[in-house]
Amino acid sequence: MRVPIEWLNEYCAPALSSSELAERLAMTGTEVERVEHHGVGALDQFVIAKVLERRKHPDADRLSVCMVDVGGSAPSQIVCGAPNVKAGQTVAVARPGAVMPDGTTLTKAKLRGQESNGMILAEDEVAIGTEHDGIMVFDGDGLAPGTPLAQILPIATDVLVLEITQNRPDCLAVYGVAREVHAATGAPLSVPPWDTDPGTDGPPAGIEIDVLCPDLCPRFTARVFENVEIKPSPAWLKARLMAAGQRPISNVVDITNYVMLLTGQPLHAFDLDRIAGAQLIIRRARQDEPVDTLDAQTRALDDQMVLIADADGPTSIAGVMGGARSEVSGETTRVLMEAATWDGPNVHRTSLKLGLRSEASSRNEKGLQPEQAMWGQAVAAKLMIELCGAKLVPGTIDVGGPGPAPNTITLRDARVKSLLGAEIPRERSAEILTALDFKVASVADGLEVTVPAFRRDDITREADVIEEVARLDGLSKLPATLPATRHTVPSTTDGTAPPPGFGALTPIQRFRRQASDALVAAGLYEVVGWSFVGPELAAKLRLAEQRAVTLENPMSSDQSELRTTLLGSLLDITARNSSRSAMATALFETGAVYLPEPDRPHELPREPYHVAALLTGPVRPAGWRTGAPPSADFFAAKGVLQALLGTLRVPFAVRRAARPFLHPGRSAEIVIDERAVGWIGELHPTVAAAWDLDDVVAGFELDLDAVPLPEPPVYADLTSFPEVREDLAVVVGEHVTAAEVLATVRQAGRPLLGASEVFDVYRDDERLGAGNVSLALRFSYRASDRTLTDEEVAAQRSAIVRALETELGGRIRA
Repeated sequence: MRVPIEWLNEYCAPALSSSELAERLAMTGTEVERVEHHGVGALDQFVIAKVLERRKHPDADRLSVCMVDVGGSAPSQIVCGAPNVKAGQTVAVARPGAVMPDGTTLTKAKLRGQESNGMILAEDEVAIGTEHDGIMVFDGDGLAPGTPLAQILPIATDVLVLEITQNRPDCLAVYGVAREVHAATGAPLSVPPWDTDPGTDGPPAGIEIDVLCPDLCPRFTARVFENVEIKPSPAWLKARLMAAGQRPISNVVDITNYVMLLTGQPLHAFDLDRIAGAQLIIRRARQDEPVDTLDAQTRALDDQMVLIADADGPTSIAGVMGGARSEVSGETTRVLMEAATWDGPNVHRTSLKLGLRSEASSRNEKGLQPEQAMWGQAVAAKLMIELCGAKLVPGTIDVGGPGPAPNTITLRDARVKSLLGAEIPRERSAEILTALDFKVASVADGLEVTVPAFRRDDITREADVIEEVARLDGLSKLPATLPATRHTVPSTTDGTAPPPGFGALTPIQRFRRQASDALVAAGLYEVVGWSFVGPELAAKLRLAEQRAVTLENPMSSDQSELRTTLLGSLLDITARNSSRSAMATALFETGAVYLPEPDRPHELPREPYHVAALLTGPVRPAGWRTGAPPSADFFAAKGVLQALLGTLRVPFAVRRAARPFLHPGRSAEIVIDERAVGWIGELHPTVAAAWDLDDVVAGFELDLDAVPLPEPPVYADLTSFPEVREDLAVVVGEHVTAAEVLATVRQAGRPLLGASEVFDVYRDDERLGAGNVSLALRFSYRASDRTLTDEEVAAQRSAIVRALETELGGRIRA
């Protein structure tokens, strides 16, 4: 929601800067995404001027050379390309030094050899409209040359860009935001723009409305206007629409958009002469029934969607978009203005399924209240009379109004204190609620609070009212306290966690945090992705048979399933970084994945907790002594996995295994206690290409719930007696893995063998034989109670050699 400050100030004008106001709103629960500037800068350089003389440019057929009085001591010469410029006109001029809407600063220039000291302005050149073919011409009465243009038109304003939550559709309106500003700052609030209504009750003659699905259309209102003159809107209305992100079209269409932005109630204007049979029917659509919408598209509806039809068929998709057949045009003279309330979930489903989202649908899907329909009608009626010269036909069609009775909730003083941990005086609570348009009355133990219609779905219980009081009084004022308990946290001397229920982390929570800390220590950055993915993810990962939980009411089609892997969000973020020239990325994510049970489709999915990492690009910065650093590959990912599981004190192994999304021959599964708990490897090139990644991408994903919690560490003496180190080279077949060699060595070397590792790999078909490889091993031997003798070490070494020869078919290199 874009709220121009200039428009907001008409209803509530606090003595705060835009940034201060944004901070105040954010602190009271209205999220301000950012503050933008709309329009021009250097306002003193934009003035009213008078064209004294206009002559044809000597060297250009489409240019004019004008002498213009801009309020100075001498006229200025300005070259103008507009075809409608004439002597005697009162116009708007930007002088040198003016800052245009795109941020450029206007300077003196020569156009085809003629000096130009500024610009005679069209609407789009000050961002108050889209008209560019002709300059703006004003009625000259009372406008002296040199008058600041900002006194005539809203050519510059800051704009609050708000992120409105689903429960606050009242803030999708300028007046609704003004009400919040009033409550948050205490600045006076003007009466609602719908406070006076030129309309009357009773049905107007000549039009019939039938609502066949009142469950999906709680209220439908309509008014008829005659003698409507279709023309451009006045500049002030265009300027406000442009600042709010809407494109001006014509006065009638602009009025519907203006009223929607001001009151939050969407409206639709029908050309009454194009409504067949002078009858509108609100009904469920037939399966595959087509509708031609205003965006020149034909859309097929299903039988769960609602439409507005006349005697010839559908005219509009209810709550989403109007139809082309009855739209207002330049020939329109009679208008039927509709303002209705629709079932929010149904509008959301319709919009999502059709892939058609509009400003109207974004409001209707959040659940507007029946009372709001007449608010929109009242404001629209005044503007239709004022801006279109229209005659309002007596009467108002009102099917389903006015709305349910208001809800009354008791707010108890004691409950406020117990829930917030601080006492808020009853008078202060009443002040806040009154400012928010609640009706309050004192009772013995607190207040009787009547909820306004526009908050009916949001405020349903006492705790909701307390939240309103707390957020406006200031959440920062509330003391920081722990939940009340009859116990104290017991101290432990054995390093174990306190019993459950004492505010401490559980062993599993500590384990998960240790995993994240280990990956951060390894140089990776944590990311947080969506739990929702699109159905195309499985295909991009080459998982054709992947089953996923499908959402019944997704936010969008690309978030219609629950994720079964963390890889998707990691790839999205890696690709985003890569597209912005990030040379290397090292990311990890932790969180639940959702695995459906094929044999039990009606049960909730399993939600194992996974940790995944992804690496691409150089694994360390380049240095002048080391040259080009190596790039991420299988072994870089394995090193990160080693850092993770080593910190968690969990032994593991990897063994060959294929995954559709991994490179064949560079993939493996992670094994703990003889159980596969994840994968590791380099991504298949076609998978990486699906995200436009050219470099090798390596990573792993681990089911952390399947990793056993380690036992408390037991410390042993490692320094009293020296260790004995030696190296050994063994030749084995290519089919024998390094993990198998180390496992054999460790089994045969008990109990004196300490550390063992592979530190080199050598291949040479002539010396070793085809299909063989030499692994260089490094051992250390140690006894906890004595210094080892050469004979003990030799015996241990012989045992290792025998095991390598007999179990793996290896031979020792001389």
